[in-house]
Amino acid sequence: MKIREVIVVEGKDDTKRINMAVNADTLETRGSAISDETLEQIEELQEKRGVIVFTDPDFSGEKIRKIIQEAVPGVKHAFLNRRDAVPDHKGSLGVEHASPEAIREALRNLYTEEPDSEETITRSDLFSAGLIDGAGAKERRRQLCEYLRIGYVNGKQLQKRLNLFQITQEEFEEALKHLEEEK
Repeated sequence: MKIREVIVVEGKDDTKRINMAVNADTLETRGSAISDETLEQIEELQEKRGVIVFTDPDFSGEKIRKIIQEAVPGVKHAFLNRRDAVPDHKGSLGVEHASPEAIREALRNLYTEEPDSEETITRSDLFSAGLIDGAGAKERRRQLCEYLRIGYVNGKQLQKRLNLFQITQEEFEEALKHLEEEK
């Protein structure tokens, strides 16, 4: 699998794992304190080849994703499910622990952010679906985010992410149906 865009990852171990799964160029942020120089490189790469942000499914990974998203609108996003990023020994969640197949699957399910997109999923939709407020909401959110492959977010951020990635009402309802079938 050849990837045209440059994949932005956190470190060299992520690059090694990505290269085991696909043929791609990477740019390493070297942690969550992204320098202005690195952001400028990402912006230039976005203009020339396109960029895929592929960070760890943890707090630091989300922080990096948000910094890039604000500085370079329109980048693509690949998400690993948390269960695919668990180390087989001590350590934290990370792309470097994912199987080549999990990485390829994440890269087949890219999302491009659309910051000025129309709202398709409302707060009322989330409340009605039991995704915010109430017993079991956090687990339902986790399952929904995993099914849609959009990375886990809290209740406040879920609506924003669904709309940012233009998840349609149909896709949302299909995901909810899947959650019910899994029970």
